[in-house]
Amino acid sequence: MAPPPEHDVKRLGNTPEPPEPPSLPPEEIIKKFAAKEDEFVAVRPTYGARKTIRIDEFDRQGKLSGQFLMVTEVIRAPDGRIINKVIEHPQSTLHVFALESEDVKELERIPQFPLNSAQLAKYDLKYIGQETIDEIDTYIFKVTPRALDRAHAYLDGLVWVDIKYLEVVKTYGRWVNELGDVKFATLPFTTFETYRENVDGKYWFPNYERADETLHLKDGDFPVRLVIKWSDFKPLPATASGPANAPAASPSAPEATPPAKPQS
Repeated sequence: MAPPPEHDVKRLGNTPEPPEPPSLPPEEIIKKFAAKEDEFVAVRPTYGARKTIRIDEFDRQGKLSGQFLMVTEVIRAPDGRIINKVIEHPQSTLHVFALESEDVKELERIPQFPLNSAQLAKYDLKYIGQETIDEIDTYIFKVTPRALDRAHAYLDGLVWVDIKYLEVVKTYGRWVNELGDVKFATLPFTTFETYRENVDGKYWFPNYERADETLHLKDGDFPVRLVIKWSDFKPLPATASGPANAPAASPSAPEATPPAKPQS
């Protein structure tokens, strides 16, 4: 699925009216797409990909004034280990906030597949309508945590599900806990919009994630934008101890729910 142009990300309200009834009971749709998410969770660590993380700063006139860029690639090393190889070392011309490479690594804690079967009991999902995005007809579900605590983070937002194949193709929302929005290290981003790409005609993996915030500083308000892109998905090569599609632990594999570590 292709994301919208970066200057025109499309948003959707929480209550489109009137919702058309789905062709299947909502409970069955949820059960089926969660089963697909289980499959994607198991298969994703067996694929390598290039990952580009970019953070843009804009001045008060909306012009780009600073940027952070880092490019890595998940590969299998000669000794058989799965590693993140640095393709472009972190480069930064950011001005309005300090950023360390370790801060960016906190983004790996954002689950790529938040609504797998093991997580469903933690949420209420409400069918709210249909939408065609990038020529794909989708069901839309509002996702709300059933209960919040301080130890875990929960998705509060929307999910788009392919009507034909019942697979998640897009998510949008915040990670929240009992104290409010969850922060990832010193990064200001809280609301993420994620598009997925069909890989090998079988799996929907996230390939584009974006978040926009505004920093309120003494000198004024400064927009900042996070864009993460995954590309060049390919099965990791086989090792002497197993085939190429055998599950393996990837250093970039997300946790089921990110630890909630609010920053002051």
